[in-house]
Formats: sequence, structure tokens, C-alpha cells
Amino acid sequence: MRPITPRALRAMHGDGEELALVDVREELIFSRGHLLFARCIPLSRIELEFARVVPRRGTRIVLCDDGEGLCERGAAILSCEYPNVHVLAGGITAWRESGFELFSGVNVPSKAFGEFVEHASGTPNITSEELRELINKKADIVVLDSRPFEEYHRVSLPTGMNVPGAELVLRIRDIAPSPETTLVVNCAGRTRSIIGAQSLIDAGVPNPVVALRNGTMGWTLAGYECASGKPAQPLPLSPEALTWAKSSAARVARRCGVEHIDRNALVDFANDASRTLYVFDVRSPAEYAAGHFPGARSAPGGQLVQATDHYIGTLGARVVLVDEHEVRATMTACWLRQMGWEDVFVLAEDGDEKDEPRTPVLGPPPPREAAMTGAELARLLHANAATLVDLSLSRNYRRAHIPGAWFAIRSRLDRALAKVPRSGTLVLTSENGLLAGLACRDADGLWDLPARYLFGGNAAWQAEGRQLGSEPVLMADEATDLWLKPYEQPSGKGAMRDYLEWEVDLLARIARDGSARFHHIPA
Repeated sequence: MRPITPRALRAMHGDGEELALVDVREELIFSRGHLLFARCIPLSRIELEFARVVPRRGTRIVLCDDGEGLCERGAAILSCEYPNVHVLAGGITAWRESGFELFSGVNVPSKAFGEFVEHASGTPNITSEELRELINKKADIVVLDSRPFEEYHRVSLPTGMNVPGAELVLRIRDIAPSPETTLVVNCAGRTRSIIGAQSLIDAGVPNPVVALRNGTMGWTLAGYECASGKPAQPLPLSPEALTWAKSSAARVARRCGVEHIDRNALVDFANDASRTLYVFDVRSPAEYAAGHFPGARSAPGGQLVQATDHYIGTLGARVVLVDEHEVRATMTACWLRQMGWEDVFVLAEDGDEKDEPRTPVLGPPPPREAAMTGAELARLLHANAATLVDLSLSRNYRRAHIPGAWFAIRSRLDRALAKVPRSGTLVLTSENGLLAGLACRDADGLWDLPARYLFGGNAAWQAEGRQLGSEPVLMADEATDLWLKPYEQPSGKGAMRDYLEWEVDLLARIARDGSARFHHIPA
């Protein structure tokens, strides 16, 4: 572990070498103020998630927190497999005091990029009031919801159909064969509306295209009702539509400098130990599950642009996007190029692999001697001889947990256990038990007896026929592990307004920061 100053870290951004900047605080705390290109991988789950986001062991890594000592603990875990780990001296406070910008929120580079695209391209938009008037007039329009199906199913516009972002160019000629039809693209807020609409414009659709300003949140704030529970619609793909989409995407690719590669080139990339390689299948999750190229991870194209930091942890890495039709990968690659990712390639392949690549778990495995079966735990709970602590994500805990379990965050287990009434053996559980097993060592010295963990976790408990429930909710710690979306927050419309204002303000803050490499490639 080597401390580096804020100015040294700033210099790393422009030196041409790969860099993984990782913030090890919990997501909600991270969202209150962080470095622009920091990836949030909380210490509480670092063994489970780090190798997915930062796969190459020789990567230059900088960890940051706000002086809580989390970096030192994270470096100790990583050092066994990652030899090039640094820590930001003084944390984000030192970064701010050095005159550098901090950002609130999550997925900031992607959200800021959406604002950049709208400004640079002049992406046309309409208000919710204008869209409502067109709907009432039964105008010749199609409303295209560019989010994943789960989000669309939860809440959508009354006449909207679900066409996730990367599918738009591929499917549009079948969806709207008449060039007279106006295409309205929406998401929940702004980014995917803008990127989706501009994708269609860049591809050269003959139709009028507009983004719905502020998406479903804008619709709600205008006083209109959203729909919920809509089913998925089949998305047609005719040979004629595919031919048009391939030709259009190829034209955009030439403009953006996106290259296609074959399997041999991919093998060469994979064998290059000096560079990080990410391989993503940008098709729909259903297509991925039905069969995909070996080694590729699922990252539907619209979401890869929307939340790039969730998938790609190493700045300066190589990225290969896989799609047998090429169109979705090509359009996604063009956006990543404009976002500043230089080495992005398209591989037109399919495959029959069913399983997603496994993410290696870092560090030693959970101690076998500490494992406990569901039957053993049930007997202890019945005899009031166990204190059960659940380390699952707070959203999962609230949805369903073993009755009587207390919620806690693994990285703050000491403070959580100070609030929990002690009764017999301390037993840890989590979604599948792995995190609980890893946390057993964290509990050494915090309890009268050695900690145990439920083997297989809550999933095994339920699979054995035992009940999970949403009550009682016993919070031994604040739920700082998750940033809540505006529509999940109790302030409702107020949170939506704040969020939309935050998005619009990002462009000016990105300019002040000066480290983003966004560039507009005009049509």
C-alpha cells in the first residue's frame, strides 16, 4: 500500500497508463461526494465484486475513502492478488482542499455525457405537456421507452412501448415503417432519452425524432398518471430492417472510428498481459441467457452507456462488444468512443455458452468449521440461543429475511453489534451465505463466542422449506449501502425535481473538473 497525493493522482489521469480509481465507501455515502471517475466498490463486498470490475491483477489501483480507515482494510484484502495498490492520502477531503471537484450522485460520467450530447448535438426534445397534447390528438407518433424491461414494467408512459436503448436502431424500421411517424424517446429522466433519440438521428432515420424532456419523472411532475405492470412486447426484426440498420450503423462507425475485429484479434487481446480486456454481450438479457459468446458478460448496450462505471472499472482498458447483428454493438461502441474510451471494438459473433463468467472471490475462503446448517440455526432460534445478523443489501433484507434477523453492514459490523441484544451464538447470514462466511473473521473479538454463519444463506434457508418474511425490520445500522433513485425516496416529487436539476447542472461541473475526455463527432 502506497499513499499518493491528490496532485499525483490527478497526474495519473493524463499519463496514458491504465488506472482503476476505486472508492471503498458504501454507495449512499459515496453518492454524497466523490471523484468523477471513481468506481464504487464498498469494502463490505470487496472480495465478491472487485475482480469483476477490475479483472487484471497488474492494474494500477488507487483506493479512496474519507479518512475512515477503509482504504487500509481494503488494501490488505487486495494486496494478496493485486500488487500495485495505492491509497489517496487524506481521502476526498484532501482532494477537495487541493482545489479539485467533487461530484454527488451515481453514474456521474454517463449522466454528464448525456447532457454533453444534448448540448453538442442539439438533440430536439418536447415537454410532457406537448406529448400529452399529441396523444390526445391521436397524432401519428410512437413513444419508445429506452429503459430495460424491469424499469418499464414498474412505471411507464400510458402509450409507451419498451425498446431498450441499444435495440432502437436495430428495430425502428419495423416499429415505424412510415417516415411520417414522429418518434418520441423516453426514459425515467434524461440520459437514455437523449442518447436514444440521438442514436436514431445519427443513424439517419427519415422520421422526426425527439427526446421526452425529463422522462417519466417530468410526466409525473406535470401532473399526469403513469402506467405500471405493462407486459413485454415482442420486437420484430425483418430482413429489410436489419439491412437498413447494418448499413446505418456502419456509416456511424466510420464516422466515429470504430473497428471490427475477429476471433484471432480477440485472442491476441486476451493474451496481452499488459492491458485490461472487457468483453461484453450488448444484446438483450434474454438473448444472452439463451446462448452467448464464451467469456462475454451481459451488458445491454443502453445500460453500458448509462452506467459505464458499473461495468468498466479500469480507465484506458480495451473493450470488445459482441453482437451477431453488429448494430447494437456498433452504436454502443460509437457512444463509448465519444465518451472518451479509445480502444473499443466490435465482434460480430454468437455462441451457445449458457453461464456468465464467474467472478473470482478474493482472499481465503470462509472457515468451514464456522458453517452452520439451516436445521442447526432453526433449533438455536427456537431455543432463543442465537443472535442472527443479516449482511444482505438493505433492499434485499427489507424484501425478505429470516424472521428475527438484524440488518447490518459488514464493514461496520462492530458498531452494529453494539446495538444488538446479545443472546447466545452470533450467527451471520447473507443472500447466499458467502459474504456472511467471509465476515466471520471480522467478528473475532466482537462477541463472547466465535461467530458462525449460515451455509447457503437465506437462499438455502428458503430452499429447505423455511419461511422468509419482510417483518419485523430490525435495523442495527443505517442503510447507507444503497443510493435510492428519486422515485424510491420518501420526498417523492421533491426528490425528482432535485435529481433533474442535478443532471442539468452536471455539464458545468464537468467543465470545471476538466478531466473528462468527451468529444462530439458531428454527422
